[in-house]
Amino acid sequence: MKIHKIKHLIHLIKQEGTGTPADLANRLDLSERMVYNYVSLIKDELRAPVAYNKFKKTYYFSERGNIHWEWKN
Repeated sequence: MKIHKIKHLIHLIKQEGTGTPADLANRLDLSERMVYNYVSLIKDELRAPVAYNKFKKTYYFSERGNIHWEWKN
């Protein structure tokens, strides 16, 4: 898994602009299976509330919040 792809996916989820999993796979240059793996990682490991809207055809965060990536002292 590549961090820059995960970060890009998180950005697209925040914007509610992922498209379908197949669209997202093309956009991120991943297999559709890897898209599902990345979404699961964000949901399970980062504990972010990711959901999918069938009508808008996009992933989105179902609650407000932030994911912080940088090192802090």
